[in-house]
Amino acid sequence: MSLTVLDPGDERMASERRGADRLTQLSGMVIGLLDISKARGDVLLDSFERELTARGATVKRYRKPTFARPAPPDLRREIAEDCNAVIEALAD
Repeated sequence: MSLTVLDPGDERMASERRGADRLTQLSGMVIGLLDISKARGDVLLDSFERELTARGATVKRYRKPTFARPAPPDLRREIAEDCNAVIEALAD
């Protein structure tokens, strides 16, 4: 299956990127949910958490200090070390 993802970054610097490998199962996996600190993002992530735990995953919640900046390096490192996958979500 081919998937095209549009990057909202600088169009003058387009590059091909390989997507991350998909998990083959959720049961027993640790899934990080990253709230970027925009209004109501937690509502969407609450829904994801219910669905993921129902499918046997362990969920760890994280929150960026502000949506206006990238996640701090320490937070990114913690997520990478603790989780098999991460879902980053926002809502307004």
